[in-house]
Amino acid sequence: MSIALIYARSRNYCIGVDGDLPWRLPAEFAFFKQTTLGSAVIMGRKSYEDHNSELPDRLNIVVTRQPDYTPVPGVRVADSLVAALALARDQGKPVFVIGGVGLFREAMPLADTVFETIVEADIEGDTFVDAFDFSGWGSERVLQHDVDAKHRYAFTAYRHSRPTSHSSKSR
Repeated sequence: MSIALIYARSRNYCIGVDGDLPWRLPAEFAFFKQTTLGSAVIMGRKSYEDHNSELPDRLNIVVTRQPDYTPVPGVRVADSLVAALALARDQGKPVFVIGGVGLFREAMPLADTVFETIVEADIEGDTFVDAFDFSGWGSERVLQHDVDAKHRYAFTAYRHSRPTSHSSKSR
């Protein structure tokens, strides 16, 4: 099973402020939507609660340790990343881990691909993603967008692909 991470971060690795994204970038959101459509999206409870709704046309799985947690109809719940991955595998869906930071850390050793958007700004925030080491990975720019009337910040999206020698036996 292929596992991907997808996130947008500032130059200083900020991904959130007060439980929300620190920017509104419609073209980046469209890229996220296009990339994840038809897939399983795995997110932590706090990431889910940022929008409190099902992301359409995707298998939504929320990871939480709260045994009585009840999301909106259509959203599945798992008590661990391993359980969430099993749910996605049972549905035969490609998998994207979409946040939060703890799930990114846990999923990174398993990931084959990382979609990383770098927003060209230093943002003061309260949530930061790790500076993952992509040396040795294949990286390609998949989207670049300049500042315009709808985009306060320029950004570039990259697809980082782990070398094929990465063993899937560890999964």
